Amino acid sequence: MKDRTEAEKKFKEYELLRFYEEKKELMRHPKLVHLMWEVTTRCNARCEHCTSSCDNHNQVDEVDIKYVKKALSDIAEAYDPKQVFFVATGGEPLLRLGLFDVVEHAHKLGFSWGMSTNGSLLTKSMVKKLKDHHLSSVNISIDGLKETHEAFRKLPGYWEKIWEGVRMLQEEPAIPIIQVTTVANKKNIHELEDIYKFLLSKGIKLWRVLSVDGNGRAATNPEILLDGKDYEYLFDFIEKKNAEHKMDQVTYGCSNYLGPNYESRVRAGNFICMPGLVIGSILSDGNIFVCPNVSKRPELMQGNIKTDNFVDVWENRFQFFRDENRAASPKCLACYHWKYCLGGSLHTWNFDTREQEFCMKDKLSNFE
Repeated sequence: MKDRTEAEKKFKEYELLRFYEEKKELMRHPKLVHLMWEVTTRCNARCEHCTSSCDNHNQVDEVDIKYVKKALSDIAEAYDPKQVFFVATGGEPLLRLGLFDVVEHAHKLGFSWGMSTNGSLLTKSMVKKLKDHHLSSVNISIDGLKETHEAFRKLPGYWEKIWEGVRMLQEEPAIPIIQVTTVANKKNIHELEDIYKFLLSKGIKLWRVLSVDGNGRAATNPEILLDGKDYEYLFDFIEKKNAEHKMDQVTYGCSNYLGPNYESRVRAGNFICMPGLVIGSILSDGNIFVCPNVSKRPELMQGNIKTDNFVDVWENRFQFFRDENRAASPKCLACYHWKYCLGGSLHTWNFDTREQEFCMKDKLSNFE
């Protein structure tokens, strides 16, 4: 038994080292695979965890869509647009009318596109418009059963409307991928089993579960953060549900390196923080950036599509994000797992103190 345990541990470490080499290769040769457009920071919800603290009162200067269309044209000229997936996010992207002009342009250039939405604006006419503009995948945020979800997202009375919108999406064969994302937190961790059963009853086959991070609006709502036992329950739950094979996939989201015990068991692949390696974004004000969940500090902005060519910026800037030591700290560098996690997720990195604010090693009793 001891020999078997040691062999399993060595195999896990081999797999993690293989992914480490892939990370280093991506840092040397980044490839734009996901292009995210933060359509707006306006949102009709006011979620307790929102990393961008979005609401309907945000008065951000939204870049003219002509610049977004030009950026897409520049990218399509430099790269194969069929190899770059265009994602409309927010805020709530359906609040901006110019969305459809941009995605129609993207489609004509050869991009496939998807969207993340809270689902509250999915009327019959809106679903038809999405289909007519060639939406290929949609991600719907569901953070609990009716009472929990509406309270967490501050969308009272919208539960039935959201699920009527999902039903209409499911009736459109032209929209083949419908995924639900749930942010696991203290207010819904006890409901995960019931959420799972409910999603099955609604025909959902793809479920992505994230854990709440203590940034954005969650920084002022620490009571929603998970503790170590919650994380262990969450990861065991995900592994168990995948073993049941009732959904096509239940997976843990991108945040955090989970250690060799959980890493390959609950994630589709292994941890790598992708900003600047395969993920680039255009923010609502036109700034060229990485994943919008990373702290939007002025010194991290790489340019702006009003004045810069996105491809030139992608190929010649982003140096910080492609540095293996971008999230190095004395604590992390001294850790045995440094080569596997490289300092963890950038969206939980404290750029002022140069320290990682969240480490799963500090949370899990069975991290190793």
